[in-house]
Amino acid sequence: MRFRLLLIALLIPFVSFASLNITVNAGSYDRTNCVIRADVSTMNLRCNNDVRLFETTSGRNIEIPCQVYLDGDTAELVFVLSGNTAKGQQRTFTAKKIKAKGAEPKMAAIDDNGAVLLEKEGNKVLKYNYYINKSPKGVDKLFDRGGYIHPAYTPSGFTLTAIQPRDHRHHYGIWNPWTLLEFEGKTYDCWNLGSGQGTVRPVNVEAVYEGDVFAGFNAALDHVVFAPEGERIIMREIWKVKVYDVDGGYLWDFESNLTPGDSPVILKEYRYAGLGFRANEVWTKRNTEMVSSEGLTRQQIDNTSGRWLYTNGGTGDGDTYAGLLYMSNPQNYNHPEPMRIWNEQQNGNRGDVYMNFVPTKNMDWNLEPHKTYVLKYRFFAYDGKMTPEKAETIWRDFGVPPTVTVK
Repeated sequence: MRFRLLLIALLIPFVSFASLNITVNAGSYDRTNCVIRADVSTMNLRCNNDVRLFETTSGRNIEIPCQVYLDGDTAELVFVLSGNTAKGQQRTFTAKKIKAKGAEPKMAAIDDNGAVLLEKEGNKVLKYNYYINKSPKGVDKLFDRGGYIHPAYTPSGFTLTAIQPRDHRHHYGIWNPWTLLEFEGKTYDCWNLGSGQGTVRPVNVEAVYEGDVFAGFNAALDHVVFAPEGERIIMREIWKVKVYDVDGGYLWDFESNLTPGDSPVILKEYRYAGLGFRANEVWTKRNTEMVSSEGLTRQQIDNTSGRWLYTNGGTGDGDTYAGLLYMSNPQNYNHPEPMRIWNEQQNGNRGDVYMNFVPTKNMDWNLEPHKTYVLKYRFFAYDGKMTPEKAETIWRDFGVPPTVTVK
């Protein structure tokens, strides 16, 4: 069942402009199927599904799929700069208020038994679990957890993630706890659930989105510590996740918005914390390779910093491969971000795969009360193998995007 009530609220037609012109300059780099966001806030654009976008090329107007995204007071028109765009090239577009077609959206958000399932043309991309996952029989209930992404898929359907593996029951696919926090003079651990010091709990799904360009959701989570006087909620977090309609793989953004309550929170320096990825257990040192943006490989990456990191791994089905590219945004705290990965000796020399950007790996991060702190990441899930050259191209679209002018 789709989240119809929320979608109705997000798509009520109302705009106060007849048209607007958008110019995209590729800048210093070649672009391929690049996601574009045009800020149209000054046009007093409200939630709508009645804007159509046209590109002017060779004297013709060609319609381009577009979608409106509202975030607080900001309204963005989102579309894909399709095909190849050479560095320095400009492309021009016109957005017009024209009744949108009533077709079923290509990118869908579906309520799936306690989870939000994001799909591209009927194919599963990822699932956000907002229910509390119960631990297996014989495992302490401290390891019960909700608010994580699993499964995350490649286009062929290969599952990239794993949850509650026996060697680390507190690992949950793609998840975002903090390991060493200071709150009101005491330190707590919300990562290692077995410590009994804290956890992260899903609160609700605030909004979902679907259309011809992206599908996604906003979800609220509470970071909870088990203080001597009882449970305390020390931070509210909002996840904003969007999956885009691009070719060659599944491209999706993850944004974390952390807001402490009445007391400050210090995310203390620690070797692992933040947004972690635990891979399918079929991935070991025998069938994987890992590369960072600095040209380092698996045995070298840990304790270095970078902009992106990927793993290519065998799927267990003959000689086929799949992988995940994990990217950090230059706006993030302590970017280029320190990285925590497992080397080939992990888990009794199995060499299971774990990747983690850790902004607090070599310094504290002081979060003041009622202020919001944002971390942005992008993922690209693919079949086959990634190369450093392709990874750099994909990251540039995220880290150094084209210039967009709206008039």
